[in-house]
Amino acid sequence: MTERSPRPQEMIYQLKVTLRDSKPPIWRRVLVPGDHTLGDLHRVIQVLMDWDGDHLHEFRIAGERYGVPSPEDWEPVGEEEEFSLGEVAPAKTRFSYTYDFGDSWEHVILVEKIVPREPDRTYPLCVKGSRAAPPDDIGGMWSYMYLVDALKHPDEYEDVADRLEWLEGHDPEAFDMERVNRRLRALTGDGGDGSREEAG
Repeated sequence: MTERSPRPQEMIYQLKVTLRDSKPPIWRRVLVPGDHTLGDLHRVIQVLMDWDGDHLHEFRIAGERYGVPSPEDWEPVGEEEEFSLGEVAPAKTRFSYTYDFGDSWEHVILVEKIVPREPDRTYPLCVKGSRAAPPDDIGGMWSYMYLVDALKHPDEYEDVADRLEWLEGHDPEAFDMERVNRRLRALTGDGGDGSREEAG
């Protein structure tokens, strides 16, 4: 008898999501079921990076664009809700996700590995990460890094003193994985415990 191939929902994609041009790097490692659509992944990334979700976005995978198609698109865009990770992103695939075409937050996503689902885990699940993502609408990576430096040395940056309020209460070094996982569970309506950290 031929052994049955695993179904997409039985396989878990370990993704590393890194915000391009962030120094030191801002990144997250997340476990996502293979049957999750790119639309699902968009919502997961919004939680991982604490974005507001108020702007346009798109994925670029192997030369193809995926997102929410619009009559204004200048080249074909695949409907993100119709394509799953299992269909478009094999192991070791590297692709991009851009959020907010004005600030242009570009994320590099690497499919680190694909592993069997663990029955005692709730997915999606963030297992590691580093540093806070920039607040929405702050002007892009260069603007954010400039303001972070100004936050450390306000006397040297009098030109942006009035803009430092944008970072009020923001700790660039903080990453609250438990909060992220609570919000990820809310995406699926699952109240189970998904906050266990994974090494590596």
